[in-house]
Order: sequence, then structure tokens, then C-alpha cells
Amino acid sequence: MPQPVRISPSILSADFARLGEEIRAVDEAGADWIHVDVMDGHFVPNITIGPAVVKALRPHTAKPFDVHLMISPVDSYLEAFAEAGADTITVHPEAGPHLHRTIQAIRALGKRAGVSLNPATPAKALDYVLEEVDLVLVMSVNPGFGGQKFIESQLRKIEAIRGRIDKLGKPIDLEVDGGIDQSNCRRVVDAGADALVAGTATFKGGPAAYAENIRALRG
Repeated sequence: MPQPVRISPSILSADFARLGEEIRAVDEAGADWIHVDVMDGHFVPNITIGPAVVKALRPHTAKPFDVHLMISPVDSYLEAFAEAGADTITVHPEAGPHLHRTIQAIRALGKRAGVSLNPATPAKALDYVLEEVDLVLVMSVNPGFGGQKFIESQLRKIEAIRGRIDKLGKPIDLEVDGGIDQSNCRRVVDAGADALVAGTATFKGGPAAYAENIRALRG
């Protein structure tokens, strides 16, 4: 059975001039994880942050850092993000030539390994690696920017992956990222997700609103 839903606020939507304070605020507001979107301007059309920023933010919370690497080639950066304080490192099948080896490398660094599927990447991309991962991240927007509209077709993919995880019988997190807000979070959870990434929906309204925003996302 799916676990209780976890909320992972994406700091992509936070105030970048106050990132440490923002992370402390969402921690105190009830966030379960902190989602860190790493973009290289090559694999996705945006540039965000690197290992040095992750390392600088690490002392601001004891909550797990849920680090999503939207970079290619990804393998040469795994160690740097592990050392910076990532707890889960999630990669894309398209970000390197050998996904299974990348997952092994993350595990060898003592970190939880995740695989992320873009909207057009089918669930079958998990063939032969699902039993090796700790987390599957379904992108419900095309990665690169926050604030996009949820892509409805991804609900079918979430359902398909939920069935595969349940059949496997391993405690694998099924996370969804992209356009998640109070209007659709229940449908996403009903489809099988047990972790939600929410940027805009968490950080709207400023720190005084974060606790209520997170509570609403839990449904």
C-alpha cells in the first residue's frame, strides 16, 4: 500500500535571495523533504544551482534533501552532490549512456537512488531497473521551469507505475513533480503517488502561508 503522502517543496519557487531562511520556514511549516532542482541549461532550458549551493543550504535543515539532477552527462557530478548533502539523487534515463550503472554509482555513494521520467518518457523505461531504485519521479510538466500547467496524461503513467511498484512489493517512493496544486493533488494521490513536489503551491503567499499551503496539499 502507498505510504502517507509526503510533501517536498521545490526551492525553485523560493526567494533565491533568502534561500536559507526559506528552507527553515518550509521545514517549520511541515515539509517532509526539500526538493532541489538542478538544471544545467543543456539537458533542460534553464540554469539553477550547483553543489556549492546545496552544501551551503545543508546546515539550514535536517530534513532530507531530495535532489533532482536535470543535467547531462550526469555521472561526473554524482559524487559532488552526494558530498554536498543530497539524501536522494534522482537522474533521468536520457542523462547518460548506462542508467543501471548510474543507479549503482548513487547507491555506492550511500545515497538513495531515484529515476525521473519526462512526460514523453514511457513507464517501460523502468524495465530492468525498478527493483534497484528507491524513488520514481514522474514529471507532470516538461522540466526546466516552475509554474507550468499539469499534463493530464501523466495520471495514467502514475497509475501504471503504482501497479508495478505494488507488484514488486518493495518500498519505492512514487513522487510527482509539475503543476501540483490544491486543485489536482487529490487526483495525483488517488492515481498512486505518495510524494508530491510543489513549488508555486507551497511558496505562494509568503512564509505566513506555508503551513496552510502544505496542509492543503496533503488533502
